[in-house]
Amino acid sequence: MRYETVQGLSDEDFRRSTEVQRSTFDTMLKTVKEILRDFGRPPKLSRADQLLLTLMYWREYRTGFHIALTYVMSESAVCRTIQKIENALIKSEKFYLHGRKCLQSGGMELEIIMAEATEQPVERHKKTAGAL
Repeated sequence: MRYETVQGLSDEDFRRSTEVQRSTFDTMLKTVKEILRDFGRPPKLSRADQLLLTLMYWREYRTGFHIALTYVMSESAVCRTIQKIENALIKSEKFYLHGRKCLQSGGMELEIIMAEATEQPVERHKKTAGAL
């Protein structure tokens, strides 16, 4: 899915396809463009497509292999693109995801349950010679 395809969607459909509001996407895109300046060889994908690729990875839990097939690029290029976009968003400090410790400090008690799953012999009927 390319940015040109998603750009024409209504705001609700845009949010459904990317899991972020259009205004949030625009802010993310502006931030990525500010931090990642183009130099050298131009990238195969636009910054909007790179951000959309990263959102697809986060939203759908797709593997790099499947995203590479969608965007006709190598799996390693997909991995590098995702890392580059994630690092740019983290570096901006405008976007933040709370860590595990913050989520667990909300007074939630964890209960650990252990189950034994070892093999047990099954009793079977003995074969007798005259059973047939």
